[in-house]
Amino acid sequence: MGLLLGSLAGYAYYYFIGCSSGTCSITSKPINSSVYGSIMGALLFSSIKDFTQKKNSPPNEQNN
Repeated sequence: MGLLLGSLAGYAYYYFIGCSSGTCSITSKPINSSVYGSIMGALLFSSIKDFTQKKNSPPNEQNN
Protein backbone atom coordinates (compact mmCIF):
# COMPACT_ATOMS: atom_id res chain seq x y z
CA MET A 1 0.00 0.00 0.00
CA GLY A 2 2.83 2.38 0.86
CA LEU A 3 4.61 1.61 -2.39
CA LEU A 4 1.55 2.39 -4.48
CA LEU A 5 0.58 5.59 -2.68
CA GLY A 6 4.18 6.76 -2.58
CA SER A 7 4.73 6.19 -6.28
CA LEU A 8 1.51 8.05 -7.09
CA ALA A 9 2.59 10.92 -4.84
CA GLY A 10 6.03 10.96 -6.47
CA TYR A 11 4.54 11.13 -9.95
CA ALA A 12 2.11 13.84 -8.85
CA TYR A 13 5.03 15.83 -7.48
CA TYR A 14 6.82 15.49 -10.82
CA TYR A 15 3.70 16.43 -12.78
CA PHE A 16 2.60 19.45 -10.75
CA ILE A 17 5.89 20.81 -9.37
CA GLY A 18 8.77 18.99 -11.08
CA CYS A 19 11.99 20.47 -12.37
CA SER A 20 11.75 22.05 -15.81
CA SER A 21 15.48 22.64 -16.24
CA GLY A 22 16.38 18.94 -15.96
CA THR A 23 19.14 19.52 -13.43
CA CYS A 24 17.23 18.05 -10.47
CA SER A 25 18.17 14.40 -10.17
CA ILE A 26 14.95 13.19 -8.53
CA THR A 27 12.25 15.38 -10.03
CA SER A 28 13.55 15.77 -13.59
CA LYS A 29 12.09 12.44 -14.77
CA PRO A 30 8.80 10.81 -13.78
CA ILE A 31 10.38 7.40 -13.17
CA ASN A 32 12.90 8.87 -10.71
CA SER A 33 10.29 10.72 -8.70
CA SER A 34 7.96 7.70 -8.73
CA VAL A 35 10.67 5.35 -7.47
CA TYR A 36 11.75 7.83 -4.80
CA GLY A 37 8.13 8.32 -3.75
CA SER A 38 7.52 4.59 -3.54
CA ILE A 39 10.58 4.12 -1.31
CA MET A 40 9.52 6.97 0.96
CA GLY A 41 5.93 5.67 1.06
CA ALA A 42 7.08 2.17 1.98
CA LEU A 43 9.30 3.51 4.76
CA LEU A 44 6.54 5.73 6.11
CA PHE A 45 3.90 2.98 6.11
CA SER A 46 6.37 0.53 7.64
CA SER A 47 7.15 2.86 10.52
CA ILE A 48 3.44 3.55 11.11
CA LYS A 49 2.75 -0.19 11.11
CA ASP A 50 5.55 -0.85 13.61
CA PHE A 51 4.34 1.97 15.87
CA THR A 52 0.74 0.75 15.93
CA GLN A 53 1.78 -2.86 16.55
CA LYS A 54 3.94 -1.86 19.53
CA LYS A 55 1.22 0.39 20.90
CA ASN A 56 -1.44 -2.34 20.70
CA SER A 57 0.68 -5.21 22.06
CA PRO A 58 0.36 -6.34 25.69
CA PRO A 59 2.86 -4.75 28.13
CA ASN A 60 4.88 -7.94 28.69
CA GLU A 61 5.53 -8.35 24.96
CA GLN A 62 6.61 -4.73 24.37
CA ASN A 63 10.07 -5.24 25.82
CA ASN A 64 10.92 -8.20 23.54
